[in-house]
Amino acid sequence: MKTLREAAIGSTVKVVKLHGEGAVKRRIMDMGITKGVEIYVRKVAPLGDPIEVTVRNYELSLRKADAEMIEVE
Repeated sequence: MKTLREAAIGSTVKVVKLHGEGAVKRRIMDMGITKGVEIYVRKVAPLGDPIEVTVRNYELSLRKADAEMIEVE
């Protein structure tokens, strides 16, 4: 299982599954990250938090904890 946090900078990955429960999962889905969507990893902050990605033609910053809940391929 590979998570969004492990994806290389400059790569495009596809969401396979969202982990987490309740409000956290709902918030991730409200940001446009759903099963089957492609995510481009733009850059990662020096200490690894946050991760900047492009989803559905808009830029988004995610915390490491949130990125670990997103399983990608």
